[in-house]
Amino acid sequence: MNIFFVVSQPQDWPNDIPGVTVVPAQTYLLDPAYGDLHSAKVFNLCRSYRYQSEGYYVSLLAEARGHPPLPDVEAMKDLQSETLVQEISERLGNLIDCSFARTAGDVVDLDIYFGQDADGGHPHLGEQLFRLLRTPVLHARFERLGDAWRLCSVAGGSIRDIPAHHRELAAQAAINHLKEHKLRTDTAARKPALAILHDPLRAEAPSNAEAMRKFGEAAELLGMEAQMLTPEDMRRIPDFDALFIRDTTNVDHYTYRVSRQAAAAGLVVIDDPDSILRCTNKIYLNELLTRHHIATPEHMVVHRGNVGQIVATLGLPCILKQPDGAFSLGVVKVESEHELQDRVGELLLQSELVLAQEYLPTEFDWRIGVLDGRPLFVCKYYMAPGHWQIIKHEHECHRTSEGRTEALSVGEAPDDVVKIAVQAASLIGDGFYGVDLKQVGNQVYVIEINDNPNVDAGNEDAVLGDALYREIMGVFRKRIEARKGSPNS
Repeated sequence: MNIFFVVSQPQDWPNDIPGVTVVPAQTYLLDPAYGDLHSAKVFNLCRSYRYQSEGYYVSLLAEARGHPPLPDVEAMKDLQSETLVQEISERLGNLIDCSFARTAGDVVDLDIYFGQDADGGHPHLGEQLFRLLRTPVLHARFERLGDAWRLCSVAGGSIRDIPAHHRELAAQAAINHLKEHKLRTDTAARKPALAILHDPLRAEAPSNAEAMRKFGEAAELLGMEAQMLTPEDMRRIPDFDALFIRDTTNVDHYTYRVSRQAAAAGLVVIDDPDSILRCTNKIYLNELLTRHHIATPEHMVVHRGNVGQIVATLGLPCILKQPDGAFSLGVVKVESEHELQDRVGELLLQSELVLAQEYLPTEFDWRIGVLDGRPLFVCKYYMAPGHWQIIKHEHECHRTSEGRTEALSVGEAPDDVVKIAVQAASLIGDGFYGVDLKQVGNQVYVIEINDNPNVDAGNEDAVLGDALYREIMGVFRKRIEARKGSPNS
């Protein structure tokens, strides 16, 4: 792999590091030869990271070329955030007070190079700030306030401003970081490496803890190294061969950004960014399904000018859906015209368009799991007790209740249900989808296609057991091998 230190001026980084090529920013941006390289890592050491500066475009183009940059554009945005100090302070927690417990003064300034505190007194704090902000040079100030220490400021620095007595130390910190990076990369080369991204702090997740453990076991059984990563580990993702997102996805969410970055870096990605974009908007899905003559409930796209037509078109009760809702959130059933006006008004405050559908009461919804264009599992999701949805959210007491899940073999489901589900999923791509359908008499309707379907131990795996996890991990292994072009790797 090519390692590039991209600088504003060649003299900004005078140190010679084996295996590193120092490249002027203008050369990296304008020389087409750099765009043709398929294996590279960019350390952006430009003098400024402000929006649309030279440094900004270095990282932007590096991401587009599949050269994972440090910092990436997302890190640059973080550095400009007005709430940066508050957010970083919350993530550091009591590490701040622990780091300065024996400090006599009231103010401490840290210079951090590639995660190494220049004075050597606060190594863990320096590493954590580098991990959170993913920026080679950082300057942070901490002050004592009463009996507690607090972060006052943190900013990205320029290598040009590194004092002379710190330059050798900064170079050694860079060497140490590169060794760590190479170790991870070499390990991945010996054994395909899979990152499984999840958020342990999120209550509503697509896989429970036992399922996550089984995914890891299945990956190891198939000869892959699997690591569970959290949102704070996103900078490590380019060091892997594949990314499996097990956090609820949305376009306006870190999951979409990290999916795009991983795909641009050449990783096998499920959920891929196109699938997230297509599946997480119900208006897009209904348009796509209708255009391909796949039956959906009677529906209409609602805007401020046609609210009065909803009852005449769909009748009452009817369903209103926020376009990007998930886990039954943003979906409401309205029983009266007065309630309709209130609810649609609330939803139109969040989105210019809202989807309205006829109400089709059923005892359960079908869920067909589709992977790589094939049906993988079948479930009946029953409605929550006393409720019209699978999940009942009790907002007043912050509780949820769910209907039971009944897993069936693919052969036990009606042929039409499975066939239509696979047909609908194929309109999105060849990833991992959960297609929800309702069956009313002999008519089958597609309700929606989920790009991030639930796989919970004890529910979706009740028929296939551990084989379900091996099937999913097997697709990753097959795609990694195909991308590397070595079927026996």
